[in-house]
Amino acid sequence: MPAEHTVREFEHELNRLNEIIAQMGALAETQLIDSLRAIAERDTELALQVVKNDAKVDALETEIDDLTLQELALRQPVAVDLRRVVGALRTSTDLERIADYATNIAKRAVPLNQMQRVGPINGIRRMGGTVLSMVEDVLEAYDHGDAERATEVWSRDEEVDELYSSLFREILTYMIEDPRTITACTHLLFVAKNIERIGDHATNIAETVYFLVKGVRLQGTRPKGDDASFAVVDSHRN
Repeated sequence: MPAEHTVREFEHELNRLNEIIAQMGALAETQLIDSLRAIAERDTELALQVVKNDAKVDALETEIDDLTLQELALRQPVAVDLRRVVGALRTSTDLERIADYATNIAKRAVPLNQMQRVGPINGIRRMGGTVLSMVEDVLEAYDHGDAERATEVWSRDEEVDELYSSLFREILTYMIEDPRTITACTHLLFVAKNIERIGDHATNIAETVYFLVKGVRLQGTRPKGDDASFAVVDSHRN
């Protein structure tokens, strides 16, 4: 009977991990949606609310840390149970970083909303929408243990990198052709990089989901398409 009770207790703790991950995921997703909206709709009040809400995600990550440490020390899980504990720990770290980058975007929205709107904002919307769909899909993959869907998210990292490279060039071109846009465009460069990094963390979670389900690492080199560091901008556009 004591052994059966221990098993039930451990399963309850594992389920609690999943509940916290779901909460963190929902909060991180909302943070991203609201930060992108704050820029698109020039909503400074919403941007400040995103910054304020970041503490909620941090608190949940701390709860995950404490619970996983307790389980590793007291339960000594093996095989699939160990993967569930470690997977929750890794995923919570990535979700916390996603929320942090969303907060950074919101912080950039505050000064941007005081400036004249510049052309590259449309590229921010497009790239943000792509990354948001990755976050939504990978959270669904985690919740349902869907390795196939996780692999599909993993493969889309290259698309995000290509969007980032294209947007990087576009923003630089605006800065060169109209120096009055330099301040606003600099903020947009940081926003674009934060969105790209969110895509990277969604890809990290996809790899974790695959490992949770299959017990092996996702094979192959992570697809990358970011050549922004080597960008050459032609300032003489027709």
